[in-house]
Amino acid sequence: MEHASQPEMLEACPAGIEAAARLLREGRLVAVPTETVYGLSARADRDESVAAIYRAKGRPSFNPLIVHVEHLVSAQVLAEFDDRALSLAEAFWPGALTIVLPLRKGAPIAAAVTAGLPTIALRCPAHPVMRAVIAATGLPIAAPSANRSGGVSPTEAGHVVASLGANVDAVVDGGACEAGLESTIVALRDGGRWQVLRPGPIAEDRIAAVLGGASEPVTSQAIEAPGQLASHYAPGKPVRLDAIEAEADEFHIGFGAVAGEVTLSASGDLIEAASRLYALLHAGAAAAQPRIAVAPIPEGDIGAAINDRLRRAAA
Repeated sequence: MEHASQPEMLEACPAGIEAAARLLREGRLVAVPTETVYGLSARADRDESVAAIYRAKGRPSFNPLIVHVEHLVSAQVLAEFDDRALSLAEAFWPGALTIVLPLRKGAPIAAAVTAGLPTIALRCPAHPVMRAVIAATGLPIAAPSANRSGGVSPTEAGHVVASLGANVDAVVDGGACEAGLESTIVALRDGGRWQVLRPGPIAEDRIAAVLGGASEPVTSQAIEAPGQLASHYAPGKPVRLDAIEAEADEFHIGFGAVAGEVTLSASGDLIEAASRLYALLHAGAAAAQPRIAVAPIPEGDIGAAINDRLRRAAA
């Protein structure tokens, strides 16, 4: 079907949610806010719908997609949950944790969603709009970030339109996303082992408190989950990290005592910095200066996730 020149803008109200659900059931693409970033949503059980995500994003097809579900019961239809997985779901769902688990035999999931892997990445989101859309469709929803692949993730409806334009059928405008960073991804391995594949809003020590032990280092080059490509979240111009001062041709993003032209958080608050990260990378991408410089960010807690995104943006 022909796309309009711009996506349809839907309000985050019952009528808008029902319109979004109808489009998704028809196999169309709808950008929907979550508590992390806006997701480019499509029904996860049809190959052609999932292919439309890859087309719209220009995303490598070896990169798996996260499937969003309404609750644990619907997740258990799609994946094998052991006691550890159930403990994680109880502790962090609904919320910003994605769990990589063995795909259940016969699960109604398009092969492109898992990129042919025997595992599936599942998340039960907390955002009321995304939850309402999933409930209204009655389907598992594949939803990577709603932007061109490798680019800066969208935390506002305007970012989606600027990045994807007519490649998405509709956008549900739910305002700015709260966390501003994609979900933490944890993979459960045999023998009680586990790995954080992507840092995020839920810090590793909180996961360790539930699972015990520590995350094993990720040494495999295989792409098992979103956000593992070395160059990702890129604003389309060079990014220099740990910059106390900016060069004349740099747009300076500050933090704490380093003021910058704009700041992630003047008070040095990492939660605020995470929520503002992508919006300020978008601002840097749109700035007149040909390069971006970013102030140092401490590694502790969610700082590890912020620095992970910045290193990939700079790669």
